[in-house]
Amino acid sequence: MHVKMISGLVTRPVRFNPLMVPLCLMLGACAPVPDANTTTRASTAAQDRLPPIKTFSDPDPLPPARANSDIARDFLDLTFQLESGSNLSTFTRFETPVSVRVTGAAPATLLPDLDNLLHRLRSEAGINISRVSGNAANITIEAVSRRDIHKYQPSAACFVVPNVSSLNEFSTARRGHATNWGNLRKRTRLAIFLPNDVSPQEARDCLHEELAQALGPLNDLYRLPDSVFNDDNMQTVLTGFDMLILRATYQPELHSGMTRQQVASQLPAILSRLNPRGDHLSPRNTKATPRAWIKAIETALGPGAPQAKRLRAANRALAIATSEGWFDQRLGFTHYTLGRLAKNSNPALSLKHFRAAMKAYQQTPGTAIHQANTATQLAAWAIHAGQPDIALSIVTPHIANAMRFEDAALLANLMLLRAEAYELLGEKDRAQALRLDSLGWARYGFGTDWVLRSKLTTITPINTTNG
Repeated sequence: MHVKMISGLVTRPVRFNPLMVPLCLMLGACAPVPDANTTTRASTAAQDRLPPIKTFSDPDPLPPARANSDIARDFLDLTFQLESGSNLSTFTRFETPVSVRVTGAAPATLLPDLDNLLHRLRSEAGINISRVSGNAANITIEAVSRRDIHKYQPSAACFVVPNVSSLNEFSTARRGHATNWGNLRKRTRLAIFLPNDVSPQEARDCLHEELAQALGPLNDLYRLPDSVFNDDNMQTVLTGFDMLILRATYQPELHSGMTRQQVASQLPAILSRLNPRGDHLSPRNTKATPRAWIKAIETALGPGAPQAKRLRAANRALAIATSEGWFDQRLGFTHYTLGRLAKNSNPALSLKHFRAAMKAYQQTPGTAIHQANTATQLAAWAIHAGQPDIALSIVTPHIANAMRFEDAALLANLMLLRAEAYELLGEKDRAQALRLDSLGWARYGFGTDWVLRSKLTTITPINTTNG
C-alpha cells in the first residue's frame, strides 16, 4: 500500500495510477488527463446521461496460501516494526469493542463502503466493531479535502493518527508524545483522515488500508504479494491473508503490552486453530527486503525527483533484485516500475520490462492482480501495434480477477482495451456495448468528473500509425 512512517504517523502517499497509461493510449490526444491537484464538479444533467455508478458486492477473497510458520514471521514483522525499519517494543490493539464514526463532508459512497468493510471485519476477522452516530468513538473517520491532508502531510493521500479525533485536534497535538505510534501502549482513540474529493475507489482503498492499520499492523512488507500491507499498491481491498492477520491480532491469547517474544510463543497455536491448512504447507522462507532496494524504489516512484534520477534509482533496484537472486513479485515490481518510467523515452525497452514483469509474476503464487495490471500495459502496446487478436488474448483472462479483487479502475480499463481491440477487428457494435458497460465501473474507479472530462462516450479507434 506504499505507506510511509512520517514523525510516527502512518500515511498513504498519493498513488500514481498504473492504469492511466493504457487508458490514455485509447483516449488519444483529445482526451485531457485531470490535474491531480484540482477537482471539477460535473453538472447534474451531464451525470444523468451516464450509466449508474457500479459497485462490488459479495466479496470473495482468496484464502492465504502460505505455511503458518511463514505467516507467523509475517505477523511479527508487520506488528513489531515500523516501515522505517525501527522496532516496536509493545504489542497494541483495542481491548474493548470498537466503535467507528464518520465526520466531515463524506462522499456518497463512503458510508456504504464503510458498512461493507465493517461487515467483513466482523464476519472474516471476528472483530467486534460497529458504526455509531454519536459524538465520540474509538475510531473517527474524518472526510476532508486533499488540500487539508497535504497541509500536514504533503505526499499523503490519507493517514491515521493515535489519540486524536479530528484534524483540528491533530494540528495542536501533532508534535507531542501522544501522536507517535512508537510511544503507544494501548489503542483507545484514533482518527483516520480520508480525502472527500477523489474517486470513490481511491477513498475506499484509503478506508481499507487505514482502518486495517488502525486496528492492527503498522508496517508494510514488499515480500507479501497477497496483502494490502505492501507498498506495491497492487491490492486495493483487504485480502484473505489480511483478514487472517487481523483475526489473529484479536485472539484472546494476545493483549496489549505483550513483547515480541511473548506474542511469538502464542502464534503457532493461534494460526493452527485459525488456518489449519497452513500447517501442511511447506515454508518458503522468503528473504527480507534490503533497505537499499526499498529506498531505490521509493525514489523511482516518489514525488519531486526528475526523470533521470527516477530511472537511475529503478535500475539500482533491479541490480539489487538480481544480486539477491529474486524471482518473485519484487523482481516483477522492479521491472514493472522500469516499464512505466521508460514508456516515453524508450518504448521498446518499456515493453521488454513489462514482459519481464509478467514472467516474474506468473511464477509467483498470489499475484493474479499483479498480472492483471501488467496485462493492461501489454495489451495497450499490442493495440498500439495494430495487433487486436493478441490484445484480446492478453486482456480476456484477467477480467474475472479484476472483478474478484474489486478493482473497478482496472476492470474498466480492461474492458476498454477489449473494446478497442474489437473496434480494430471491425466489431463496432460489440465494442460500443463494452464501452457503455465500462462506464459504471469507470465512474467508481476514476470518478464521474474524470469520465466526463475524458469523453469516454466518444472514444474513437486508436490511430496505430502515429507511434
